[in-house]
Order: sequence, then structure tokens, then C-alpha cells
Amino acid sequence: MKGLVTERIRNFCIVAHIDHGKSTIADRLMESTGAVSEREKQDQFLDNMEIERERGITIKAQTVRLDYQASDGEIYVLNLIDTPGHVDFAYEVSRALAACEGAVLVVDAAQGIEAQTLANAYLAVDADLELVPVVNKIDLPAADPDGVAQQIEDVIGLDAADVLPISAKSGSGVEALLEMIVDRIPPPGGDKSAPTRALVFDSWFDPYVGVILLVRVVDGELKVKDRVKLMMSGGEHDITSLKVADPAPRAVKSLSVGEVGMVVAGIKKLEDVSIGDTLTLRSNPAEEALPGFQHVKSMVFAGLYPVDSENYEELKAALEKLRLNDSSFGYEPETSAALGFGFRCGFLGFLHAEIIQERLEREYGLDLIATAPTVRYLVVPKKGEPFEIESPAALPEVSEIDRIEEPIINATIHVPSDYLGAVIGLCQDRRGTQKDMQVHGDRVQVRYLLPLGEIVTDFYDRLKSVTRGYGSFDYEFEGFAPGELVKLDVLVNGDPVDALSLIVHRDAAQTQGAQLARKLKEYIPRQQFPVAIQAAVGTRVIARTTVRAVRKNVIAKCYGGDISRKRKLLEKQKAGKKRMKMVGSVEIPQEAFLAALRLGDDE
Repeated sequence: MKGLVTERIRNFCIVAHIDHGKSTIADRLMESTGAVSEREKQDQFLDNMEIERERGITIKAQTVRLDYQASDGEIYVLNLIDTPGHVDFAYEVSRALAACEGAVLVVDAAQGIEAQTLANAYLAVDADLELVPVVNKIDLPAADPDGVAQQIEDVIGLDAADVLPISAKSGSGVEALLEMIVDRIPPPGGDKSAPTRALVFDSWFDPYVGVILLVRVVDGELKVKDRVKLMMSGGEHDITSLKVADPAPRAVKSLSVGEVGMVVAGIKKLEDVSIGDTLTLRSNPAEEALPGFQHVKSMVFAGLYPVDSENYEELKAALEKLRLNDSSFGYEPETSAALGFGFRCGFLGFLHAEIIQERLEREYGLDLIATAPTVRYLVVPKKGEPFEIESPAALPEVSEIDRIEEPIINATIHVPSDYLGAVIGLCQDRRGTQKDMQVHGDRVQVRYLLPLGEIVTDFYDRLKSVTRGYGSFDYEFEGFAPGELVKLDVLVNGDPVDALSLIVHRDAAQTQGAQLARKLKEYIPRQQFPVAIQAAVGTRVIARTTVRAVRKNVIAKCYGGDISRKRKLLEKQKAGKKRMKMVGSVEIPQEAFLAALRLGDDE
């Protein structure tokens, strides 16, 4: 657009709890401003990953540029960023907020304020953004827009009179929302004459042009053919093209203060780019880089191994490319006696781990085995400094350990008062300690201190189950605390299987050991010899089951005759099986590892 001035740019994102209608509002805003034609129109237009459409959730924040003619006759450029709602993708939200001056806070008119509504509102306030509160789904039979507006005032502190009631489904109130965005959200600051600084807040790999950077220009201007420098990595590159999302990528000659766009600069090395870096001009470099983003710490860890060990290098390349698009997970090489060469990966949560594995399998055509998820523990040895471990295999001998400390989270749960008893019961079962409880109308906010190890696998699913889908959950890391923790080993035929080791609470070791042994028995195929599956804590075996041997009737050909002949054949078979057991190795199928991952699902 010619003559674009900073005063007529609005950068904003849409934040809300899962399924409160963020992506549908984005669809309506695009339709109202003519960004998508009738022919291109589809639900959740910005959710362009296959996995997002299947699961009905937003995983990656997406950006789009809208041209809107306001009631004052001026044309404004609105840079919209649609963000995820799940707690595991809160890092995506915080990155999107750094590129904005305002946020549209969406609350469901029937559900009211949920855990992630509150978490995202606080993220926006911390980022010093202007909040535009919206109550969506006012056309639902159970909708209570006035009650929810009052909730927003009571809990978040925004004036109930400023809350805009809309229906993203029918489009009612969308025009008023566009006017509110123009009126309430300030234009971007920044100095066009200052040395150029652009914040890299997302990136991805394109096989044809290399790394594509998504940037927000804070100061100065970027033009095609400019030689730019990444201030953190020090890499220098020539800009070959600049694009904006309209929503399809459209080439532009320059990006000025306040604009959001894509930079293609022929970057081939993945390690040259890191999210939060500052892009500046080589000819007139900025003295100080932008603050960037706080480094996020992984909370959940799992091993990823290729089913075919020949695909190790392919997995390594896929992880490099995927990390460019999602810097919130990390990985490092790992070797397992049972699974060969693979990677120890760190994630923000269990859903995040699941999504990363699925993206690797779909987008890169890999066949993977994932080990049981674990969390980071703090080991305090009898001699030396405390250190953190991410895998049970890294735990030293029991005699060397003074104590093991586990990560504790501060969990906030929002639930209708009818289900409060069930939620308290669930938290008590997971060794939770209640902090406080607040009642807002017919909904209750309860806060618990919970061990992270107790919630990584199925806590969220159980919470949804006991509250019939009405409970919501958000958490933040609190610190480490001592616990009665032990290492649970699994032995198959006397050999420990390191990939199945777990760190568990002493009181739960017996139950989990028996459960794991029972599950493995279902999946390990029968051999020519009996296979013992044992669960052990240190040298003490606490559970055992046996996969019976496949038997051959060696005395079938003996009709009558001397009994010693039959005994001789049976003894010979027994000796053969014993010799086979000594030299034979038991192959553990992928299903057995997945069974360990789903431990507790059918209990």
C-alpha cells in the first residue's frame, strides 16, 4: 500500500482459552475486510496444518494482514496474529504478544473465564498491551453475556461496560470489534530514521528458498537487496525478497516501522537463526539488540528413536528443521541398549510431545518409537554439588544419593462448583497440596501445588473426564521439593531395559511395577523358552510375571514303550531351552514401549 503511515497500523493478537472461538473470530475479521474471497473461504482458515484441522486446535500462531476502511474514512492496516489456547503452547502466545501493541481477549459467553483466559490475560498485561475484552458465542442457548462481562470485571479487572458481545458464528458485532481495534489499540512506536531493528518472532524452513524469517520491524526500514546482520548469531545475508501475508504471501519492496512480514535472505544453515534475534543493516547497524525472548525450560522429556536405525540421520535433520519452527523444544543425542541411537527431547508438556512426534512422522515421513515421558529431577549426592537429570538412566547408584527432589507446579483449576469434590479427589490422589480456593458465581477457582511427574501423562484427560469437559487447567513451575522417590527398573529375561525405567514415588512403586509387568506380558511375543518380566527397585524385585514358552510335543512319536525313553527326550528338550535362554535375546516390539507410555489408561 502506497503512503502507509505508522499511525494507521494496528498490530494485535487474539488470545483466549481453548475452543472459545479465536480462529472463528479471525475468519470473520478476514471476511469483513475482504482478505478472503467467497471461493477461498473455509473454517479455521489460518489453521493450515493437517494436524490442527484434525484435532480442532491451534498449534502454531499464524499472522495475516488486513486492510480495513474505518468509519472515519481512513484505511488502516491491521496485522492480526491468531494464537493457540492450550497451556503447552503458551510460549507461542508470549512470542506473538512481543510483536503487538494490543490483544483481543475472547471469553465464551456460556463457559465464562477459564484457566488459560486468565493466564493469557496476565501474559498480555505483563507485555504492556492494550486489552480489548470480547464475549463470544452470545447466540448459544446457555449464553450469559452480562454475567460473563461481570466475571471479567471481577477476576481480570476490566470494566464490564467495555466488554463487547459478539457472535463469531453469525458475524454479529464483528464490525464493532474492528472499530474497537482501531480506536483502542495504539499505533506502533518506533523511529523510522533510527538504525534498523527487526524482531525475529518466528521462522520455518522452505526447501526452495531456505530459512524464512517472520519479523516485526521496530525501528528503521528493511528493503529488498539490503545486506542484513543477525545480531545474536553474527550471520550476514542479502535480502532476496520481502513478503506480507494477505493471507497468501504477497511480495513487497520494503517493510517499515510497525509492519510485520516475511524476510527471505538465502539462509541455508539452520544454526544461523534463533527466535528472538534482532535483524539490523550491515551498513548502519544498531548498537543494542532488542530484548528478545526469555529462554523457555523444557518440563517433560522423552526419547525419540527411529524404528529402523538407518533413519537416524533423517531424524536428526528433521529435528533441526522442526526446531527452527518451534524453538520451545530441545534435543540431544542419546544411546539406548534396547533401542539403539536416538535423541532425548525436551517438551513443554505431554500434548506438546505428542504433537512434535506426530509432526515428525507426518511432515518428514519418519517411523518413530517414543519412550515413556519423564520430568527433570534434582539429585543431591552425598558428596559433590546437586545436579539435574532428565532420564532415569542418568540416576547414580542408590548408595551415592542423599535425596532426590522433584519439580513442583502451581496449578490453577477452574471448574463448575458441582464438580469441585471430584477435582479435589483427583488432586489428592496425585499428592497435591491445596493452596487456596475462590468462588466466582457458580464457578470455583482452586489452586494446588502438584508434583509435575504426577500430571505429565494423563492428568488433563482425567480432569476433563471427572468434570465432563467443563474443568480447565493452567500451571506454572514453582520449584523443586524433596520426595520419597525411587528408580523402578524393568528386567526382561534378567536384562534391564533402560528405555522402560521410571522414577516413581515409593508408595506407588509396587502398583506401577505390577501394572507395567502385566502390560508388557501382553505385548512381548512367546519364545522357545520362558521369558521372565520383572519390576525391581534397586536389587529388590517387587513384581514378576512370565511369558510362557512355545512348546513342541517331542514325545508324540513315542507310542507306548519304556517311560525312560520319553524322559530322555523331555530332558533333552529342557536342556536345549535352557541353553537357548542363555544365548537368546528377547526382541521387545514398539507396542510394548507404547503400552508403558499409556500406563494407567485402562485402570
